[in-house]
Amino acid sequence: MPILTEILGAIADSLRMAFFMFWETLWPLVFGFALSGAVQAFVSRSQMQRVMGDRRPTTLGLAAVFGAASSSCSYAASAMAKSLFAKGADFTTAMVFMLASTNLVIELGLVLWILIGWQFALSEYVGGIIMIGLLALFARFFFRPALVERARERLVPPTPNVPGKGGGSEGDAVPLARRLRSPAAWADAASYAMADLVMLRKEMLIGYLVAGFLAVIVPTTLWNAIFFHGHGVLTSIENVIVGPLIAILSFVCSIGNVPLAAALWKGGISFGGVVSFIFADLITLPLLLIYRRFYGWALTLRILAAFWLVMAVAGLATEYLFVGLGLVPTSRPIQVVDPAFRWNYTTYLNLVFLAIFAGLVWLSRNRERLGGGARYAIDPVCGMQVEKALAPATLRSAGTTHYFCSDRCRDRFAANQERRNVMSEATDPVCGMTVDIASAPAKREFEDKTYYFCGPGCAKAFDRSPESFIDASRSA
Repeated sequence: MPILTEILGAIADSLRMAFFMFWETLWPLVFGFALSGAVQAFVSRSQMQRVMGDRRPTTLGLAAVFGAASSSCSYAASAMAKSLFAKGADFTTAMVFMLASTNLVIELGLVLWILIGWQFALSEYVGGIIMIGLLALFARFFFRPALVERARERLVPPTPNVPGKGGGSEGDAVPLARRLRSPAAWADAASYAMADLVMLRKEMLIGYLVAGFLAVIVPTTLWNAIFFHGHGVLTSIENVIVGPLIAILSFVCSIGNVPLAAALWKGGISFGGVVSFIFADLITLPLLLIYRRFYGWALTLRILAAFWLVMAVAGLATEYLFVGLGLVPTSRPIQVVDPAFRWNYTTYLNLVFLAIFAGLVWLSRNRERLGGGARYAIDPVCGMQVEKALAPATLRSAGTTHYFCSDRCRDRFAANQERRNVMSEATDPVCGMTVDIASAPAKREFEDKTYYFCGPGCAKAFDRSPESFIDASRSA
């Protein structure tokens, strides 16, 4: 009993720590998602596609800016980068867009600031710029033109654009000042914020839960075995290499890995190791499998090698830059957050932003009444809001066109639809006819199994000798 009590106590402490990590970062999450939704609603997607055809410094800079203005979801970022590449964007420029869209976004910096400290938030933006510059330098060695062209040939044809719009969207023609005064546009912005939150809810839930357990249960001796200590430069190098490895194996992407970063910092990883770990949300195992499907194994392995290299080097460079500037924290927290409610600025801000969140929910649910939503659709799998004219993937089913943020969501939807179709039909064991389960004229229960029939006649024949028909069906 004492052992069981100790285990249950540790689980309870871990769950409490996970909740208060979430509570500590609630207001920056709401603020970040709201601001990100507004940027996504008011920044032109078609302009992104028009300016990414080469890898000049100006183009790479624009790709980074557009990436920072987009969604922070790693899966959505990979799908958008693939879509840009398929429509003519330079491959390196598309990769820069993808890096920026998960590492330079507003909500990531806010959560880092609150959970670990402003130094880490600043390091994320400084290191992100360094990482993008390194990728631009190393890309020619990793992404050979012939390999890139073969990868382009693998991709599906560009998704159809709205007729007569030439790849743009209707909202692009409306002046920004007019859109800023439009309730419909703000309703669309709220829908973006809510959709991103829905899309990332599992990532954040897993991230907070895992971080809570790591912060409470994992002993310091284990962290000391994983991370080098007291070896000078070797410590820094080992930590920035191990950081991405932990990210690859953790399966947690996007904002979900920030709580994990806080647990790792408490556990003893170096400043640069934390930075490289956060950068590495784009090379987790699920995303590597997606890259393989998009571009093939040859280019995927080069993406892994290139990203791991630039993430580790950027983490190392950021650490020594911040050490030189005296910005690296000199102490580590005993616990990531205080696992208790306090009447402090966090609680007051959380209450204010919960009211703002309620406003976002209202705007999102009433956007059609406010005149919004015509240009957008919700991905039925992950819940992300996508612009119909620029959706990375579409599928027509039962007379309805569905829009998806990525091929991954489209394929999952198609597989579920096929499974539903199979489950909605049965074979009449008497005559062999296919019967719709929902409207079957007759059905019988036999040996804990339900059988469906095309009509009462077949059902009566089954009643007289069910074993013979079941045996015949098995033989067939």
